[in-house]
Amino acid sequence: MKTILSVILISLVLTGCNFSRSVKKDLISGLTTTGKDLSCDDIYITVNGERTTRNSFIYGEVFYLNLNDVKGFTKENGNVFPGMEMNIANQKGDTVFQTVDLYSGYTEGMNYSPLLLTADLTIAAPIKSKDNYTQIVKVWDKKGKGRFISKYDFKVLENDKIMVESSGVSHDEIYIFSQGKNTVITDGKIEPDDNIYIIAEGLKGFKEENGLVYPGLSLQATDSGNNQVFNYDDLFTDYNSTGVGVSDFATRVSSHFKITGSVGNPMHCRMRVWDKRSDAWITITTDLSLN
Repeated sequence: MKTILSVILISLVLTGCNFSRSVKKDLISGLTTTGKDLSCDDIYITVNGERTTRNSFIYGEVFYLNLNDVKGFTKENGNVFPGMEMNIANQKGDTVFQTVDLYSGYTEGMNYSPLLLTADLTIAAPIKSKDNYTQIVKVWDKKGKGRFISKYDFKVLENDKIMVESSGVSHDEIYIFSQGKNTVITDGKIEPDDNIYIIAEGLKGFKEENGLVYPGLSLQATDSGNNQVFNYDDLFTDYNSTGVGVSDFATRVSSHFKITGSVGNPMHCRMRVWDKRSDAWITITTDLSLN
């Protein structure tokens, strides 16, 4: 009797399986995948070319979703024709960012073995710090019915290397930007002769007069020996009488500098923005090291 029951149980399990489908979850990163007629055994996240299992990123970082050795595509003349789209949803499930087909340019298909498909995401607007998101990547076979979907939950952190103090002023995002690399600096390392921007977005709390605000902005830096690198008392003196449009000011306020010589690392930088019509102010400080 026990033998008969075992046979029946095995039969039920086999009958319930659909071998064209796959479901997987990485218990460390939380990355989940489902596939129909397409499979991939090596799925992982990389930052700066290195694998990671973390699911939190500093505002401005870039991470890659890698699908290595994807199998199951229909071949035509030895080539395969994958499609890939990426969707970023907030905690409410609303789409905040979406791409078109990332492989639309491969009209003649591709012939790589193993086949590696990647999608990169820069953590920047409309994505916001201190929020949680879900990355949904859809892969499909343009010559067949195969489908593959990955879901990855992640949270966005503020850069703890940037200190912010304020009185009567709120902000959305504050970050350091390299013009030469066209990327946000998250590790505090800068290059010589590169334009480095200190950027504040979404500043609010300044007194408005006829749709205008009247800010001041100072920028200072000293090196590790307390030697002055630069000192600008007010870079916004041109706006003393004309003011700045409220919407333009709230969108972005920035100052930039370039280091052409040598300095003692780290360099202590300080940007202060204040309201010339009230007591509101915000101060941003950070330490940067010249490579």
